[in-house]
Amino acid sequence: MTVDLVAFLELLAGDADEADFEGPSEAARAAGATEEEQERVDHAKRLALQVRDTLAARRRREGELGALFESANDLAMLTNLEAVLQAIVTRAKQLLNTDVAYLTLNDERRGEYMRVTEGIRTAAFRSTRIPYGIGLGGLVAQTMKPYSTADYIPDERFRHAPDIDGAVSGEGIRAIIGVPLLLGTQVIGVLFAANRTVRPFGDEASALLVSLAAHAAIAVDKARLLEETRAAVAELEVTARKLQARNEAVERAADAHDRLTRIVVGGGGVDDVVRSVAEVLGARVVVQDLSGETIASSAPDEPVSDYEAAVTRRSLDLSRTAGSGDIYATPVLAGAEQLGSMLLGPREVESDEDGDGDLEDGDQRILERAALVTALLLLFRRSVAEAEGRVRGELLDELLSGTTPDPETLRERGRLLQADLSRSYAVVVADVPGDRARVGQAATFLAATHDGFAAVRQGQVVLIFPDCDARAAGDLAIDGLRLSAAAAVTVGAAGPVPGPLSSPDAVVRGYDEARRCLAAAMTLGREGQVVTADDLGFVGLLLGTDGDPGAYVTSRLGPVVDYDKEKGSKLVETLRTYFAADRNLTRTAASLHVHVNTVTQRLERVTRLLGKGWQEPERQLEVQLALRLHQLVA
Repeated sequence: MTVDLVAFLELLAGDADEADFEGPSEAARAAGATEEEQERVDHAKRLALQVRDTLAARRRREGELGALFESANDLAMLTNLEAVLQAIVTRAKQLLNTDVAYLTLNDERRGEYMRVTEGIRTAAFRSTRIPYGIGLGGLVAQTMKPYSTADYIPDERFRHAPDIDGAVSGEGIRAIIGVPLLLGTQVIGVLFAANRTVRPFGDEASALLVSLAAHAAIAVDKARLLEETRAAVAELEVTARKLQARNEAVERAADAHDRLTRIVVGGGGVDDVVRSVAEVLGARVVVQDLSGETIASSAPDEPVSDYEAAVTRRSLDLSRTAGSGDIYATPVLAGAEQLGSMLLGPREVESDEDGDGDLEDGDQRILERAALVTALLLLFRRSVAEAEGRVRGELLDELLSGTTPDPETLRERGRLLQADLSRSYAVVVADVPGDRARVGQAATFLAATHDGFAAVRQGQVVLIFPDCDARAAGDLAIDGLRLSAAAAVTVGAAGPVPGPLSSPDAVVRGYDEARRCLAAAMTLGREGQVVTADDLGFVGLLLGTDGDPGAYVTSRLGPVVDYDKEKGSKLVETLRTYFAADRNLTRTAASLHVHVNTVTQRLERVTRLLGKGWQEPERQLEVQLALRLHQLVA
């Protein structure tokens, strides 16, 4: 019979199942084929099945290669390293159809560490590190060759470690294949695929995973390079911004230097320095003296906050720039002498996004240089004030001495001092404990800054201020002199009195009244206060400009005072103690440490000197007032 071998070709063309290829062989046997013919049919069947298997393998290989090329294309499009690594393990799991896939990267100090996983359930497995030469992964990294095992735990080809075996067992993994990620001759990591059942991995699986690992290594290197490039670009951008900021700081410093130089050369003042620094640094600038009073401010309507005041005090305590964030202060120094402080408020310009808002070195130097120029201007202003103050002091001293120049000369001297001597003046006499030279300088400076006059007479500071009442002038003197004083400043004040051009002796009368008020303040224990005639009641009336306390004492108490002077007795003291004891003879004697009879005898002497009515209410008040005045003016 003739065997129809074309049937096998038709089966191949139709992609028939393996069982269908038995049909032509059974048909030949049924048709009574000879043994030789049957052998030919069976041989054709075997060849057809081999061709079928070969075609299936090629189709599968084509599919794998297609998937591999698709994977390479996907990896090439990814730029983020984490995304690249995750895509690699996901594709490895899909291509090999395994339960899990994972990738480790090499750490030169500690071996491989798990980077990304797919299908892993336990945290212990994810945190596993594999030393070089240990386990399947360690062997792959060490030898740079693929390795696989159908059942990892009992496989004795690998050096086992308890922690690694425990992690593998805990995950339930049995079969593992691992291939190296190679860049040239360098192993950068290992790509794994694994199953939770015993299953050998063939050469095709190994070849496929090796191909994927080759693409993966390139993608990882590319992603790393891109990240390094991004980091380098970001660093360059930061550096560029820093250079730009540095250039701007240099330009600001040069601008500030030019401005400050023009101010000094052009005869400018502290206000000009403050305004220029505020413009250059884009911030509010305030200059204060040591008492916290504002000398100049770029924002006069904005007061200094408590926090800013604390920063200022800290800079003065440290004698250097202090502060943080957006508030800084630096002392205004002339050598070791502190003249005040310069405060830099919140910046109007935004700080660099990478900065912390702190003052840059260049801007700090601008602030400190401005403080130095401010110190120079304050010293110059103080020198001018001291020179003018000496001239003003000489004029005041002449007025107080009664050697008043003629009106024309006085008017001319006032014009040269830019002072209107026809205005009214308040007169202040102050007791200022401390170094006389320093106190005198402070008084001169205070008078010059308020268009007044200052002098030192008999150890006391004398000040006159125009268009000011006695109380305000006294407060002004205490505020201006307290920093130079070693103890509390006590002030007697009078006025206002007519100016020297209006009444040549009015200032002298005001001086006498203020001096008596100061004496009263010291006697009455009112140190550190301002005392005027109004503060002393009846005593004040007699201390006033139109009163004559000496005449009043003579008229009411003269015979007793004269008797004490002539006889050396203590009648005035006895009277003062008698009234202080509320006219109780026993307490008076105890206070004087004498017998009651002695007190009685002394009071009888007073009666003979003053007359019998001196203890009547009206006379008694006058006697007590005379005793107080005698104590104040004696």
